[in-house]
Amino acid sequence: MEAATRIFEGLSEAERKAIQADLIWTGHLNSAATGNFGPLTFRAVNGFKAGRGQPDGRLSPAERQELARLARTAREAAGFAVVTDERTGVRIGIPQRLLPKREALPNGGSRWQSADGRITLDVSAGPASEPLAALFERQIAVNRNVPRRITYKLLQPSFFVVAGETPGGRFFRRQASGPSGLRGFSVGYDKAVSATFDKVVTAIADSFEPFPTGPAPAAPLAGAAMANATPVAAATERLGVGLVVARELVLTAGVAVEACKALKVGGHPGKLRLQDQASGLALLDVPGLGEQPGLGLRDNAAQPAQAAVVLGFDSNGAARGAVALAAELRGEAVLAPLQPGGAGSPVFDRQGRLAGLVTAGPSDKALVAGVAPQRSYAMADTGALQAFLARTQTRIPAAKGDAPEQSTGAIVEAAGKAVVPVSCAP
Repeated sequence: MEAATRIFEGLSEAERKAIQADLIWTGHLNSAATGNFGPLTFRAVNGFKAGRGQPDGRLSPAERQELARLARTAREAAGFAVVTDERTGVRIGIPQRLLPKREALPNGGSRWQSADGRITLDVSAGPASEPLAALFERQIAVNRNVPRRITYKLLQPSFFVVAGETPGGRFFRRQASGPSGLRGFSVGYDKAVSATFDKVVTAIADSFEPFPTGPAPAAPLAGAAMANATPVAAATERLGVGLVVARELVLTAGVAVEACKALKVGGHPGKLRLQDQASGLALLDVPGLGEQPGLGLRDNAAQPAQAAVVLGFDSNGAARGAVALAAELRGEAVLAPLQPGGAGSPVFDRQGRLAGLVTAGPSDKALVAGVAPQRSYAMADTGALQAFLARTQTRIPAAKGDAPEQSTGAIVEAAGKAVVPVSCAP
């Protein structure tokens, strides 16, 4: 602990905070990024290093780079950005991909919400109509009509924090007092998403500035490293997968084509026509690309853990090869061993019917023989596909009847020509 503390305190304040912020995003640190080293940070570093090295609380240059990469991937997947809310004056980090719906509240505040309504973030501001301590007491008071359990509470002279659970959800509230009144935020979310969203709540709380001064903080360092480490090289190209849905039209995931200066789709230049944050889908115009080769859309819901096949490409840059991966349908998700560059991969059931399209951006490095871990990835199902395509009067017809189960090879033969590689030059 003492040796780790000396090394940590020898770093710049910006780097100390960057390490802690990255540990928050990897889910190892449930605390603010203060730049101070203590038992929580010591345990968080060792939690990250589990299976990688000695539990000594220190990061080697390679470990620091890997931590930065994983945290950056998590931030980008959430679309996390620190903004200043013009209605309240609050500065706060918003996971914009997770909370694409925004509205103004009647009380002068702002609300961000997930597409399915299971996550809500409210930001508020107003006069100090009652002492902060009185407001805090009301927040922790027992209400027999609203079953809930307070799991954390803290009252300080200038702010308070209250967190807890209801039968189906979790909540977190922070309220601060200043010369211009009260400002705060509250987050409520379904317990079903807590495994992935808990760390985002910590990141939101860490970013919160009720009465900001000075410019907004810069984005976290992508490759900030321990002393004498080699910085992480910036990626020059982002990879994805597309599905030809009509002549010169390709459907893909929005995360694969955001902020692109140049798009290549199946060897042809492409251009973004339409993007939808709620569904995670994007539609590309690709002049010179041929017709869609007769895909059929699944017209009924999948059974739990139903077998499927994901068609895409590996992550080996310009030499990308086509891959077909065994998978399972999980409602609006698919369980599959996807590699980086798999966003936009179409998913087919074992009857060869299109069942959805991967909208998440896989981040696992390829392992031995190109095998990546099985993980659950968000998927736009057939209803989302048709609703999105209908906005451009494009439609994929439903598959006819109940076809017999097909081999992976047969599915590749029938649908493979509709699957094209996508590359994005940022």
